[in-house]
Amino acid sequence: MSALFDLPPAAPPGFRYQAGLISPDEERTLAAHLTELPFEPFQFRGYEGRRRVVSFGLKYDFNGPGLVDASPMPGWLLPLRDRAAAFAGLAGDDFAHVLINEYREGAPIGWHRDRPVFDKVVGVSLLSPTTMRFRRRDGARFERISVPLEPRSAYLLDGPARTDWEHSLPEAAAHRYSITFRNLRR
Repeated sequence: MSALFDLPPAAPPGFRYQAGLISPDEERTLAAHLTELPFEPFQFRGYEGRRRVVSFGLKYDFNGPGLVDASPMPGWLLPLRDRAAAFAGLAGDDFAHVLINEYREGAPIGWHRDRPVFDKVVGVSLLSPTTMRFRRRDGARFERISVPLEPRSAYLLDGPARTDWEHSLPEAAAHRYSITFRNLRR
């Protein structure tokens, strides 16, 4: 078992990582629930992404008004929400939004920062590993850091990692889910 808050060799300030947030059995149970969800292709200002998504609590509509209501979080997701919240130093109810991404082989996510309406971001990776890439402008160039994300791990984006750095994921090498919890900025 790894340390409570593992730090990769290099990570932006405000980034925290925990390997093994959930057990392999918990991962299998979550993955079984995820196969039953009504995933839809990610939509961004008329562009359709290769990943598929579903949101609970709140949803960010990139083609319309922004933050809107979504279906309540299902009961089977609440224990993971509470564990992710504890990892972030929050109460479970603080997470008003969860976005679940399904990445099939070849599906990436481009460079972005999470919307300013959100504060802390906790992501939980399932099924296969990936690399979270970070960049921030340093004059005419970008400073870059890559952090491996293992299945069943969690990461926290807070402080500069959340506000000063963009992040992305390369094309998925294998089927993968990401469950991302966000609280609202006060």
